[in-house]
Amino acid sequence: MNKENATEEEQMADGKARDAWAAPQENPKYLWMSGEQVDWDKATVHASRLGWSAISMVFEGIRGYWNAEHEKLYIFHLDAHLKRLMQSMRVMRMRSPWTTQELSQHILELVKANEFRGDIYIQPTAYFGEGTPGYLAVQERPGEIIIHNRAASSTLGSGNAVTCGVSSWNRISDNVMPPRVKAIANYQNSRYVADESSRHGYDFGIILNQQGKVTEISYACIFIVRDSVAITPPASAGTLESITSEVVIELLEKELGVPVQQRDIDRTELYIADEAFICGTGAEVQAISSIDGYQFGDGNVGPLVSKLEQLFHDVVRGKTSGHAEWRTEVY
Repeated sequence: MNKENATEEEQMADGKARDAWAAPQENPKYLWMSGEQVDWDKATVHASRLGWSAISMVFEGIRGYWNAEHEKLYIFHLDAHLKRLMQSMRVMRMRSPWTTQELSQHILELVKANEFRGDIYIQPTAYFGEGTPGYLAVQERPGEIIIHNRAASSTLGSGNAVTCGVSSWNRISDNVMPPRVKAIANYQNSRYVADESSRHGYDFGIILNQQGKVTEISYACIFIVRDSVAITPPASAGTLESITSEVVIELLEKELGVPVQQRDIDRTELYIADEAFICGTGAEVQAISSIDGYQFGDGNVGPLVSKLEQLFHDVVRGKTSGHAEWRTEVY
């Protein structure tokens, strides 16, 4: 969709499609709290624990995709997400009382108990439950872990493209607040960017690091395509070590025959790309129609991104036998 020529109704529909995954949903029956499956309405913590507990809080966002034809629900890259959760906890000097295998089993049991028959979003969250002030040492203490899940619509196949603008805010750095850690506190950086980009009329903001190189979107990774080569910033630029990005790179190289370069990207290189797209657990795969008003092609989804999005869709829903190791079947 060319947003500059779209009607007001089309723009509103586009926004609803993009934000559907984050929209409020009916509460599930249960969630999991540090070893126990609990009724949703009884899953409470004391108000005094608010604030400090979030300072060191880390989390994962995991998607589950429903295959209506075969009535199967697949959790995408469950093991990889739990591995990254453990890595984030390690950097926070937080010990997990549960192994990744145990957490995986608890997630499957929780999804089954909530009887989901559609696309879902799963969020394990780890934090120091006693509310230890964030300025005090934690000495490798064990963390509390909460797992909740909810229905979450997918934007795959919508045919929409998003607009982006380069933000005036810089990316946090590894020696300040490590971006490779998926920490709640890090997302204040993204919130500044999101607020600014929204005020300027963009769907997403692009964040540069202190060296002026491109890092990522406010909550997703970015790829550009130049002369049939896909290019994305490396983790050393200040990005989250993205699981979806790794999937996309493998699909591009091995399935679509598109070479991928992980290297620094200058701001102006964004403007001369042939195509561009974002990817992530929440964002999935979405084309970018323009950056700072520089439009790509006719402003619609380009040919390469169209192929990639369809392939990604088929893989996560189990419509192809390939990459079965990325899918964990629930039922």
